[in-house]
Amino acid sequence: MTNPFENPDGVYVVLANDEGQHSLWPSHLAVPAGWTVRREATSKQECLDYIESNWTDMRPTSLIAAMNGAVDC
Repeated sequence: MTNPFENPDGVYVVLANDEGQHSLWPSHLAVPAGWTVRREATSKQECLDYIESNWTDMRPTSLIAAMNGAVDC
């Protein structure tokens, strides 16, 4: 059995969770709880390009919010 996450010819989607983190996900697998589809089924490379263009800040959303609310001393 081959790993569906490593199929260069597979069809994938891009998922994101409530912290804004993104994941490449094989389109034939069920979307896990807590994740939503951000890019519909397409090639692995198109999904990777989408992630690179849209997930530019790797910090979780809660950390960004906390840091934006921090007071400088």
